[in-house]
Amino acid sequence: MAHGLLDIDIVTREVEKDEELQGIIEILKEDPDGKANYQWKAGNLFYKGRLVLSRKSTLIPSLLHTFHDSVLGGHSGFLRTYKRMNGEIHWMGMKNDVKKYVEQCEICQRNKTEALTPAGLLQPLPIPNLILEDWTMDFIEGLPKAGGYDSIMVVVDRLSKMAHFIILKHPFSAKQVAEKFVEEIISKHGIPNSIVTDRDKVFLSHFWKELFTAMGTSLKRSTAFHPQTDGQTERVNRCLETYLRCFCNEQPTKWHRCIPWAELWYNTTFHASAKTTPFQIVYGRPPPPLRFEGKSDDGTK
Repeated sequence: MAHGLLDIDIVTREVEKDEELQGIIEILKEDPDGKANYQWKAGNLFYKGRLVLSRKSTLIPSLLHTFHDSVLGGHSGFLRTYKRMNGEIHWMGMKNDVKKYVEQCEICQRNKTEALTPAGLLQPLPIPNLILEDWTMDFIEGLPKAGGYDSIMVVVDRLSKMAHFIILKHPFSAKQVAEKFVEEIISKHGIPNSIVTDRDKVFLSHFWKELFTAMGTSLKRSTAFHPQTDGQTERVNRCLETYLRCFCNEQPTKWHRCIPWAELWYNTTFHASAKTTPFQIVYGRPPPPLRFEGKSDDGTK
């Protein structure tokens, strides 16, 4: 998201003109614990550690645009947009403002379709014990040619929901997929304990053979392949396809440029089932916040 999105000087001036916030500040100056969840420090007001803006701030429209419409906002739904904003800033009535903004987004209305539950029963799989050991793998194919690419391999950690989006050229072989898996997954996370996919057994047999060839070993490993799906990767596929429609509909031959941003967006987005983001689960800390513009301690910008 854009550096310099939030000018602290403007925030300060607007808070000074807000009678309601000034009342809170006066209470805190008399008693630092006088207003629950609020803090007054370094000349700024905070609510639960988040910078407070006036509800009439002139910065709100650009904030809503950036947190929802940018490549990191991802044109997410209300909850995910609100959670991303609520982790960094606060103003009275923010939840309603975010809800209204998302509901009125024309790009979302044009490009989002109602998610339908796939037909048939999905066989539940045991919940993994550790993150980054058990993965699902699927492919989005038949995309418009973009930089020579027309397919995406979607690989998702079943526990943390961390996802990697890997672009491919069709037709791709088991060897090419194995090489990409080594480059993008194994190099970062190690050899998987299991892989869930609906690819046929012949493809999987060749895939695993090529994987060990790339590793330079003939040792066998008891990695389990599940030729089925638990529905997780299909959900991620839908998220990714919607993201690409929102950002690439007018330039369908440039969708490949959005993939790194799509991956970052997905992994830093709030997931209701985990009550946090994949980034937080894997790295043990929240995603990096916006870098707000304002005066530094020495008075310079």
